[in-house]
Amino acid sequence: MRILQIIPSISLVYGGPSQMVLGLSAALASQGIDVTIITTDSNGDIGQIPLDVPLNQPIQQNGYKIIYFHCSPFRRYKFSLSLLQWLNANARQFDLAHIHALFSPVTTLAATIARGHNLPYIIRPCGMLDPADLQKKKRLKQIYAALLERPNLAGAAAIHFTSKQEAKISERFGLGDTGKMPLPQDLVIPLGVTAGLFPKRLRESQVPIVLFMSRIEPKKGLDLLIPALESILASGIEFQFILAGSNPQDADYETGIKVKIQNSSLGKYTTITGFVSGDRKNELLTNADLFVLPSYYENFGIAVAEAMAAGVPVAISDRVHISEDIRQAEAGWVGPLEVGAIASMIESALLDPQERQRRGLNAQAYAKKYYNWEAIAQQTIDAYQHILSSIVERS
Repeated sequence: MRILQIIPSISLVYGGPSQMVLGLSAALASQGIDVTIITTDSNGDIGQIPLDVPLNQPIQQNGYKIIYFHCSPFRRYKFSLSLLQWLNANARQFDLAHIHALFSPVTTLAATIARGHNLPYIIRPCGMLDPADLQKKKRLKQIYAALLERPNLAGAAAIHFTSKQEAKISERFGLGDTGKMPLPQDLVIPLGVTAGLFPKRLRESQVPIVLFMSRIEPKKGLDLLIPALESILASGIEFQFILAGSNPQDADYETGIKVKIQNSSLGKYTTITGFVSGDRKNELLTNADLFVLPSYYENFGIAVAEAMAAGVPVAISDRVHISEDIRQAEAGWVGPLEVGAIASMIESALLDPQERQRRGLNAQAYAKKYYNWEAIAQQTIDAYQHILSSIVERS
């Protein structure tokens, strides 16, 4: 089976979507699937240096191939004409395409090209069909969806959601309502993480560490988290707060959050690291006592799953779509999007180290069972095979 993964960028500065494609491709390759990723060399917003990689030629990595194409002429939108030209010339070499993202010109046109070559494809919307996300640039997205994404979704063999809640609430633009454009099947396959990071280290300080590690953008709930943490400090409970992350597409928002923290009572208790990856990321997860993510909406929350895999209990909002799993597994604390509620659950966690340890162990066990790449790769392969078998039967 020859599978083509298509994504605007796999630079890790873009967070979960990029990380997922790399992890999935390696897991699929380990089970004998021939995987090729096509992507651009985008590595941040306008003015940032492109990824320093060979272009237009396959690069072998972890058992799969990556082909990078120059991001031009519309760098802000991760567009690449050469990628689309390559796809048009090579689409028939593959059995199926897995397309990651909506409302991105390169993936929108890739789906159109795939249909033109009768290449079946799956679309993973990456949370972009969430009604809350569709409110951003609402009018433009309505037009874009009507003209381009609605027929792309209608022509998909399946839509890949990463949680049941994401599938439940996602907008379908009227597909299936009239019977003229059938609704593609839903695939609910979670994201994977690598379990078994570094063992917990003994720290000199016993002051608990609260870790936020995600993209610094409005939907992550930092406007609620910061006053919640300030109120906890005001009650006399000490902790160290680590803010890890960046926003390559909105530096002004990132700067505003940093200034807000530095000018508040939280400033002297906070370490701001910027974007982290590799050993530094693992070190932060290893040393954290509590992971926090009070997002306004999150189709999955891969950073939450990573913390769980590292044995760190989590304190998240009920808008993170795996929150019900965390409740049932007793892997952390879940609360509504209110400053007082967020402060209350974090305070409960900070005051009870034994309970943090118990929920952290539950979190690690759950992640190992449900978010391991081997199981997710097998679910994905089963889905690919079912789609291809259905096409053969219809023909």
